[in-house]
Amino acid sequence: MERQRQLGLNAWLGPLFAVLGVLGFSFKAILIKLAYAWASVDAVSLLTLRMLYSAPFFIVMAWWTGRAPHARRIATREWRLLIGLGFIGYYLASLLDFLGLQYISASLERLVLFLYPTIVVVLSALFLAQPVTRRAAIALALSYAGIALAVWHDVRITGDPSSIALGSALVFSSALGYAIYLVAAGGIIARLGSSRFIAWAMLASTAFIVVQFALTRPLTALRLPWSVHAITLAMAVFCTVLPTWMIAESIRRIGASTASLIGSLGPLFTIGFGALLLGEPVNLLQLVGVALVLTGVILVSRRAGRAAARPAG
Repeated sequence: MERQRQLGLNAWLGPLFAVLGVLGFSFKAILIKLAYAWASVDAVSLLTLRMLYSAPFFIVMAWWTGRAPHARRIATREWRLLIGLGFIGYYLASLLDFLGLQYISASLERLVLFLYPTIVVVLSALFLAQPVTRRAAIALALSYAGIALAVWHDVRITGDPSSIALGSALVFSSALGYAIYLVAAGGIIARLGSSRFIAWAMLASTAFIVVQFALTRPLTALRLPWSVHAITLAMAVFCTVLPTWMIAESIRRIGASTASLIGSLGPLFTIGFGALLLGEPVNLLQLVGVALVLTGVILVSRRAGRAAARPAG
């Protein structure tokens, strides 16, 4: 009886957590674009605020997971890997994403960032000797054809191909960094657990962005309007900390494959919010591009499992 109750609870809580987690990650780009619109703030300062507001939550997470009965001491080699992955997967990927959003729409950003499972397939083939199947090759072709249509859509709307190209390249580099992180992180996540790993990797990335800020910006750069601080606090809580936990919970309750399929709602959420809150135009060409990307990523996600179920954010 208790087992049936738990299965019933997971049947609706798992998808709910997945949808809310994807919603949180998807709304991040909207908040970043609003911050850029409301104040003269640069990407480094904005990312610094986001990480500083997130840090207390991840400190608590690191402490809590470290005191668990099964938690073991983190070895020196694992610390080096944690720091390296925090640099690539959260600091560098996030910085490139924030920079890219200065040039392209939130909708295009989310769609380009959503390509990371396809990049994981290519990296796995290059460095882990995992063959690219016919199904994966079709998925890659569909995904990048869809991105080409989405980029063309934004070029037609803005009439500024150089900015669209620069912004898309920055965000694609962000997706590449996150994909490298996913390929390299599997072993240490299995040893430490996902929550403990994420907490320390996020704290490492916080240290990197704070150092960059200290070396390149005066402290007065953080004297921003209260609206920007409110946005970054919301970004930290609702687009970073809570979605990270919710996605992990959804994977635990309903499995990585189902969670990854729900994760495909991310670009649709961002396109909807972009149209409603930022006035970003939506037309048939863009929607065809979205459909191609989603089809390709879903095909890859069903093969890639857990890596594809963890949204980039």
